[in-house]
Amino acid sequence: MAKRVLIVDDDQAMASIIEDTLTEYGYDPCKAYSLEAAYELLSKQTVELIILDINLPDGTGFEFCKDLRKYSNVPIIFASARTMEDDRIQSYDIGGDDFLSKPYSLKELVSHVNALFRRTYGFTSEEKVTTFGDISVNSTLRTVTKAGAQVTLSLREFDLLDYLINNKNVVVNKEKLLSEVWGAYNIVEPSTLTVHIRWLREKLENDPSNPKYLITVRGVGYALKIDEA
Repeated sequence: MAKRVLIVDDDQAMASIIEDTLTEYGYDPCKAYSLEAAYELLSKQTVELIILDINLPDGTGFEFCKDLRKYSNVPIIFASARTMEDDRIQSYDIGGDDFLSKPYSLKELVSHVNALFRRTYGFTSEEKVTTFGDISVNSTLRTVTKAGAQVTLSLREFDLLDYLINNKNVVVNKEKLLSEVWGAYNIVEPSTLTVHIRWLREKLENDPSNPKYLITVRGVGYALKIDEA
């Protein structure tokens, strides 16, 4: 059963984009544009995680969180354009579990949602694991090992690797990778992709200068070559 996520944000366009993204990642999102609407929704159904803005038309996310914590431990991610240190501290002090500063990429949001679900509800047996050579990538837990040793990847490095895994043995052009991994709303220099590919090779390939898996197709883009035989 898909996990139910409540989005509380008065930016209707943004809330709809988040809703569509979470749906694509297998969640069951719903949205409310005010505290009143959020309370009404919660009175009718159970949610397993809340993405909560601070500034709302009929109050603040802080008030909502403090009230919820009187009777519920549902995990809460504050997602707000208010980025002052005091706002962050207050969000944690009143019972928030995570804080994301706007603007953020949708993939970053999904990563935080995934991580908070794991911390709160534990792991499931339905984990997606891809193995090639001595490398194992657990897309569910967002972990990577090489020859049994843990490999530490940044958020973007993992997202890039995971995207290539989902498109294994297919050459993906650079523009597509930049759009899908960094987000269509982010302005990123093409050199950023080149650097991240190099970092992945240094961490995963036995011979980074002569890669076996992360292949460059000159003038086009990159491919993750996995022998499926």
